Amino acid sequence: MTLRRRTLLAGIAGGLVAAGAAPAFALDRRRVLHVRPGGSVQAAVDAVDGSGWTIVVHPGTYREVVNVPVEAAELTLCGATRDPRDVAIVYDNANGTQKPDGSGTYGTAGSATFTSAAPGLTVRDLTLANDWLRADHPEITGTQAVAAYVTGDRSQFAHVRLLAHQDTLFVDTTALDAFDRQFFSRCYIEGDVDFVFGRATAVFTDCHFHTLQRDVAFTPKGMVFAPSTARANPHGILAVRSRITSGAEDAAYKLARPWVPSYETTAWPSLVVRDTRIGPGIDPVAPYTNMRDAYPWQSMRFHEYRNTGPGSVITVPENRPQLTPAEAALHTPATYLGGWEPVRSL
Repeated sequence: MTLRRRTLLAGIAGGLVAAGAAPAFALDRRRVLHVRPGGSVQAAVDAVDGSGWTIVVHPGTYREVVNVPVEAAELTLCGATRDPRDVAIVYDNANGTQKPDGSGTYGTAGSATFTSAAPGLTVRDLTLANDWLRADHPEITGTQAVAAYVTGDRSQFAHVRLLAHQDTLFVDTTALDAFDRQFFSRCYIEGDVDFVFGRATAVFTDCHFHTLQRDVAFTPKGMVFAPSTARANPHGILAVRSRITSGAEDAAYKLARPWVPSYETTAWPSLVVRDTRIGPGIDPVAPYTNMRDAYPWQSMRFHEYRNTGPGSVITVPENRPQLTPAEAALHTPATYLGGWEPVRSL
């Protein structure tokens, strides 16, 4: 394991036993499955027969890919302790990694350590990580390596750590005409390039976004957000009461750039960052950048409101579009979630 990989997972599962070939899980009578070191989280997911199950993962490092199907509705996946560092689900596929069966590469979504299409999913008190590193694979050009790829409506993440480098968290939808809702509270999310991205209606409250140091000479070294919101969706990504820190030098990162996928060229990316402390790692003069010349950020729905910190200073007003108070009243977790009330006590 390289130093950079050890840094990625530092403090998460140090000294804990890695998953092996022991029995996958234990079942109690309350529709609860318990996974312990030596077991498999995916085996527990495969054993779920209907909605409303809970999988409790006990302290350990589980080196596997986990895929939650749409049939596992209302599933809860949680760490056995309240400390998300105690449980880590981690793997190391990238976009350009060849599949073992020789059928091609995984692609961005397929690289995810954790994937879920289940409606009503709850994930809490654990770590999801992708520890693939560019430096270890100079032959691979598809360097996106996703920690979590989520599409199900009413997906909730509470007190979860999401760790990777490029494309850490993919907040997507089940279909191009679906406006699936996702809610993240008290989560820690780190990465370097476009590490929170996608077309879902995704709300982040009281979260911590952290940009990593990156050994490249150019700037920007990366972007925190890359929304790809559908044009018909009034709500994209909303970050509120959060903070953005950086392990890189001042102004090395952009707050966001738009993502207009080749499969949805009508996308109209939407991002609102409000009531958030933005550290010096974000360029305060020009916090946004384009996705190629065809999609300038100024034509997108990018706004801020009442942010603080050195990375939020408004030096060139036209470079930082601000909501009015009346507009801000329309950009709240309640309006984005449209009648769905996540469990706030998790």
